[in-house]
Amino acid sequence: MSRLDMSAREVVEFAAQGGQHDALFEMGLSCCTGRDGSIDLVQAHKWFNISAMRGNDDAKRYRFEVAQDMSKAEIIRAQRLAREWLSTVH
Repeated sequence: MSRLDMSAREVVEFAAQGGQHDALFEMGLSCCTGRDGSIDLVQAHKWFNISAMRGNDDAKRYRFEVAQDMSKAEIIRAQRLAREWLSTVH
């Protein structure tokens, strides 16, 4: 698939793989709003966490807000997923 054939979500995912904090933040927004499917707060927290670690200040606030609607087990899972992602991408 050429880059011109990519969907908007695929473009964001591609940028996120490169660690671009704005793209990572967009992934979090997509997950917490259900923009591209169902709402997934665990994935939203994961992406906001990674984006915050890469320097996006808005992601810190969104991560906190999403966490308010999550169980402790869900937050732990999101943090584990963020660590796993970071260990494979850098």
